[in-house]
Amino acid sequence: VQLQASGGGLVQPGGSLRLSCAVSGSISGNNVMGWYRQAPGKQRDLVAVTSRGGSTSYADSVKGRFTISRDNAKNTVYLQMDKLEPGDTAVYYCNVRGVPPVPYNFWGQGTQVTVSS
Repeated sequence: VQLQASGGGLVQPGGSLRLSCAVSGSISGNNVMGWYRQAPGKQRDLVAVTSRGGSTSYADSVKGRFTISRDNAKNTVYLQMDKLEPGDTAVYYCNVRGVPPVPYNFWGQGTQVTVSS
């Protein structure tokens, strides 16, 4: 199983970016897909997750600015990031984890997001 993330880059404060992560390989259908981020010298933190049925959960710091979505037919998860702030600067990682009774946990390679003027 491989996760290929794309869409990172340099953006000015207040700008927008859209991250994509395509999952290739065989995984069970019932899973949670999400995005995490890690700033230099800090731990990796949850940004947003979404279930196969479309329910979502967000970190408080991104509520109202970021939107997570997924395309189950394409095994792809997206993160629309609006009103970006310098504090959003980090490496963003996508993740897919299976729901019991078929647990698994896979990570993408990370994509850099830098918010700076």
